[in-house]
Amino acid sequence: MTQHSIRAVETITEFHRIRGLSSPLHPLVSLVDYGTTTILPEYIGEHWNFSFYSIGIKRDVGTLRYGQQKYDFDEGLMSFISPGQLLSIEPSQKANRTPSGWLLLIHPDFLWGTSLSKKIERYDFFKYAIHEALFMSEKEEQVMEGIIQNIKMEIEKNIDHFSQNIIIAHIELLLNYAERFYERQFITRKKSNHEILTRLEQLLTEYFDGDLISEGVPTVHEIAEKLQLTPDYLSRLLKNLTGQNTQQHIHDKLIAKAKEKLSTTHLSVSEIAYELGFEHSQSFSKLFKNKVKVSPLKFRASFQ
Repeated sequence: MTQHSIRAVETITEFHRIRGLSSPLHPLVSLVDYGTTTILPEYIGEHWNFSFYSIGIKRDVGTLRYGQQKYDFDEGLMSFISPGQLLSIEPSQKANRTPSGWLLLIHPDFLWGTSLSKKIERYDFFKYAIHEALFMSEKEEQVMEGIIQNIKMEIEKNIDHFSQNIIIAHIELLLNYAERFYERQFITRKKSNHEILTRLEQLLTEYFDGDLISEGVPTVHEIAEKLQLTPDYLSRLLKNLTGQNTQQHIHDKLIAKAKEKLSTTHLSVSEIAYELGFEHSQSFSKLFKNKVKVSPLKFRASFQ
C-alpha cells in the first residue's frame, strides 16, 4: 500500500493482527497493553479508519496524526477516538523511549441493547479528535487506572451472562469521569481558551468588515477550520467561556453589523441582507426579527 493510503480496520481482531498482538479474548472488546504493541514497517505512515471506539492513555508513542493535524504523545495523555476518524502513527524517534499505556477497544456491536448504545454519542470528547486530548493529574490518572483494572479483570474472566453489563457499567463510569476531567480542563486552561475567543472575534470581524462576507455567512465548520479546531470542540469551549455556542456568536456579530448598517446608512433591507451574505432578504429579516424582536424596518424607524 502507498504511504498515503487509507486502511479500513473493521474488527478488533484485525487491529490485534496489525499491531503484532495475539487474538483478543473477546472479539468485541479488548484491553491492550500499549507497551506490547509493534508497528510493522509496511503500516507506518498509513491512515487508519477504525470501525470501533478507541480509548487510551499512551506515553512515548510518537506522533499521532488526525487529518492534517499532528499531536505529540511523548507525554501521558488520554485520547478518545470514535469510529470513522482517520489517524496515522509516526513512531517516536527519541532514544530509550518505550511506548507504554493502555488502549481500550470497543466495537459498537458490544453496546447494542445496552444503556450506553445511544448515550455514548452525547460524550463530546469523542468528536474533538486530537484537537483536545485529556491532560490528567496524577490522582485523576489513578482513578482511570483503577477502572481499567476492573475492566481488565472482567475481560480475562470466563465470559458469562453478567460480563457484558458489568463491563458496560465500568466503561460508562470511565466516560463519566472523563467528562468531569474535561470540564476541569476547560476551566483551568483559561488563558489559551480566551486566546481562541480573541481569535474568533478577529476572524468574525474580518468576515463581516471585509470581502469574505461576499462568499456568504460563515458556517460553524468554516470558522472552526480556520481556528484549527473541530466544530464540536469549539462550540463546547465557547459555551463554557461565554454561555453561547459558535452559531450564536456568528449570529450576534451579524446582527450587530446589521444594526450598524440600518442605523447609519440609507441602504435598503435587501441591500443590507446581500452585503451580509444572504441570498434572500426574507432569511435575513426572519433572523433579525428572531434576535431583536422587531423587524429591520421597525428597528430603523426607531432612529428616525
